[in-house]
Amino acid sequence: MGQDQLQAYHVLVSGKVQGVYYRASTVKKAQTLGLAGWVRNLEDGRVEILAQGSSQELEQLLSWCEKGPMLAKVSKVECEMAQVDANMAQFEVMR
Repeated sequence: MGQDQLQAYHVLVSGKVQGVYYRASTVKKAQTLGLAGWVRNLEDGRVEILAQGSSQELEQLLSWCEKGPMLAKVSKVECEMAQVDANMAQFEVMR
């Protein structure tokens, strides 16, 4: 397949990121980029994302996360490398 090495990012997004379509918008963006993974709300008001794909697509998702959808007000994006899960095939909202 000659594609660049599969990587995974674990991302925590803080700010006004719940109740502003952040999860749905993240799914759309990630699917557009061909990433696999999930996004969910945390009880402390943050949004948690696990995304995997090529580093180029992951970087594009990360820079999108810093703004998010129109109604979001992102104050902080934390990102660390995560374990790649070969069984993850799509990107979805996890509840």
